[in-house]
Amino acid sequence: MKSKLITTALFSIALVAGTTSIIAQDKMMKNEKTVMVGGAEMYPSKTIVANAVNSKDHTTLVAAVKTADLVETLQSDGPFTVFAPTNSAFEKLPKGTVESLLKPENKMKLQTILTYHVVSGKHSASDIKKDITKANGKATYKTVSGGTLSATMKGKNIMLMDENGGMATVTIADVNQSNGVIHVIDSVVLPK
Repeated sequence: MKSKLITTALFSIALVAGTTSIIAQDKMMKNEKTVMVGGAEMYPSKTIVANAVNSKDHTTLVAAVKTADLVETLQSDGPFTVFAPTNSAFEKLPKGTVESLLKPENKMKLQTILTYHVVSGKHSASDIKKDITKANGKATYKTVSGGTLSATMKGKNIMLMDENGGMATVTIADVNQSNGVIHVIDSVVLPK
C-alpha cells in the first residue's frame, strides 16, 4: 500500500512538473516577438523548417525542400538567411516548371535553385539596407549554391535581382528563427 502511494505521488509530481514545463514553454513562446506568415505565427525559438511547415503560403517551398532532401540542412545551427518564395511566387514560373522540378531525376537542379535562395549568416533587413548603402546602392551576396544575388532598394522595399535579371520584392522581412532569418519574397529567383 505504501509503495502504491509513493508511486502515485511520484506520478502526480511528474505530471505537475510536466504540465508546469508545458505552461512555462507556452508562456515563453507567447512572450516571443512573433511574425505572422501564411496565417501562422513564426516563433524565433523554432528552426526555419519548424516554422515554415505552418505557413499556408509556403506549402510549395516546404514540399520542394523535402523533395530536395534539404530539411536536415535547414534545421542545422546555421545561421542562414532564407529568401522564401510564396506559393504564388512559384505559380509565376512557366506552367509545368514546379512539377518538373519535383521529379526525382531533377533533384540536383531543385537543390541548386533552393540553395540559391539561401545566404550564410543572419542578415536582417537593416543589415541588408546598410550593405546596400555601403555598396553605393547595390549589395551582392554569395548564395549557398555558389551563385550571387544582388539587393537594391525601391522606395522602402528591398529588391533582389538574380543572375538572369529576374526581380523579387521582400514582402515580409525579419522573420527571426533560432537558426537564422527568413525574408518572404514574391518571386522565385533563379541561378544561371
